[in-house]
Amino acid sequence: MPHPLVTASELAALLDNAATGGTPVKVLDVRWSLGGPTGLRLYSEGHIPGAVYVDLDTELAGHGEPQEGRHPLPAAADFQAAARRWGINAGDTVVVYDNWNSLAACRAWWLLRYMGAADVRVLDGALPAWTAAGHPLTEGTDDMTNATPGSISLSAGHEPVLNADDAASLPESGVLLDARAGERYRGETEPIDPRAGHIPGAISAPTSGNLDDAGHFLDSDALRERYVALGVDVDRAVGVYCGSGVTAAHDALALTVAGFRPALFPGSWSAWANQPERPVATGATP
Repeated sequence: MPHPLVTASELAALLDNAATGGTPVKVLDVRWSLGGPTGLRLYSEGHIPGAVYVDLDTELAGHGEPQEGRHPLPAAADFQAAARRWGINAGDTVVVYDNWNSLAACRAWWLLRYMGAADVRVLDGALPAWTAAGHPLTEGTDDMTNATPGSISLSAGHEPVLNADDAASLPESGVLLDARAGERYRGETEPIDPRAGHIPGAISAPTSGNLDDAGHFLDSDALRERYVALGVDVDRAVGVYCGSGVTAAHDALALTVAGFRPALFPGSWSAWANQPERPVATGATP
């Protein structure tokens, strides 16, 4: 599997190579935020040349009952149709980015991997790394509206996942990591979901611990040291969850860089908290 991260300079080189007949590169802009400017507006104000905008809520998630969580996985047929709209073909290198410490971009990375795309990478350092390196942006939406439809074939199940029962039992035999901020894990606050706390037995592993001060992922040795200190071992299963299955993908990418094969709980806390029969733990310990 190709390394899941690409630097701004490496992306520029990939795009130059593609322009002269090399491996095609499809760049996806996955900017998204809670309550801020819409990603499409930010995209139109300036994006990496050739990038296509991807909407997290409608294209990187399905819609179901509260017990399924706020961002359940989309149906494979729906996601394949979206990927074709973005212009992706089999064999393309796909690079995803956002402006949110790669949190939304990692969701796109993981979901594309889960659906069977072979070469997917996240722009390390997100969009600020691209502009800091002096690379240009393009305004408007022509890159999106003029994208040639692709023909990629996708299907679900190429990355391991957990359901609620799996997440409940995993701490007995492996490690279950909670990617949310520490105060949400401890149950001190819960701004979105109906109950506060964490899945019993889960260990707090906030995504902020994956990055340096500039928003770049730590190197593989540092990430491995981080997760080993949390109890992760190649001989034990490791699973990750967050609020709604988005930021958990950030831990999943970091674990992958560190040499582990994580399973992701797509429903995450938003699904768990909407199932009253599920127990809740609070405090700083599992």
